[in-house]
Amino acid sequence: MLSQAESASREALAPGFADAVFDAQAAFGAVMWAMARPGLTRAMPVHLAPPAPLAPEAAAVALALCDYETPIWLDPALAASSEVARYLRFHTGAPLTADPAAARFALIADPSAMPDFSVFAQGSPDYPDASTTLVVQVEKYRDDGLLLEGPGIRGRLGFGADPLPADIAARLRANRALFPRGVDLVLAGAGRVAALPRSVTVLEG
Repeated sequence: MLSQAESASREALAPGFADAVFDAQAAFGAVMWAMARPGLTRAMPVHLAPPAPLAPEAAAVALALCDYETPIWLDPALAASSEVARYLRFHTGAPLTADPAAARFALIADPSAMPDFSVFAQGSPDYPDASTTLVVQVEKYRDDGLLLEGPGIRGRLGFGADPLPADIAARLRANRALFPRGVDLVLAGAGRVAALPRSVTVLEG
């Protein structure tokens, strides 16, 4: 039997997906669609109210993709909240790690202070998927700032999101030079998701 304190703690925990199977599939599908079409946004059809500063869209990505085998690294803004850590542990079962190189997913609420990509796992030529996926919270998307080309992009595509680091173009170029190694970025916010995988080439920005 749960103690009174344990019961109160569980009741205070923000809920996860309303429909565990359907909502997880919807969120997973939105992320996979975005990964296959870099620089295009996709609606995130899942409604969550996670503890701040974790954004609902980033929470949906985490709940859909993370499990007990996928360590999560939280940036300082998220790591400062014990409620965020408890929410993620409870709803995903994923362990939290203080070592970004050990993380399969990194959740970033403050993109302006995002660490250099090199601190995260880059994968290897034999196992390029053993790298970190960065889930970056943004507030809005736009169709300028970066000029992209590569697999999944028809011709060339203008893309931007705010906020992102001022040197995001240089970071993405360095990341592309490592291919097939490197990190993948999933941008989450404003009710949508977008992706900048390691395969994308930045022509301008």
